[in-house]
Amino acid sequence: MALTLATDQNFNQLLQDNSLVLVKYYADWCGNCKLIAPKVRRISEEEQYAGIAFIDINAEENPEARKTAGVDNLPYFAAFKNGELVGGSAASKIEFVQELIANKLLS
Repeated sequence: MALTLATDQNFNQLLQDNSLVLVKYYADWCGNCKLIAPKVRRISEEEQYAGIAFIDINAEENPEARKTAGVDNLPYFAAFKNGELVGGSAASKIEFVQELIANKLLS
């Protein structure tokens, strides 16, 4: 599934429309955000993650969506299952993202 760019206006609807969601919070100035972006894009297209909606959201431009996950650093990844936050943390390693998916979304 391709990455979807979200805003405060459509974020809650995306959570309602998809039972499994991984959100990457980023900022345009964030170097680590830029480094991990292609890795997240690559895993979003892998067959094993086909049932997960991958969402990108600019944390600086969308404060309501940022508050939903308690974002405190960037890049920040949050897992939502059936609209509820089930896990999240700041991370810049793709291995953390894969573990978050395995432990919170696919378990």
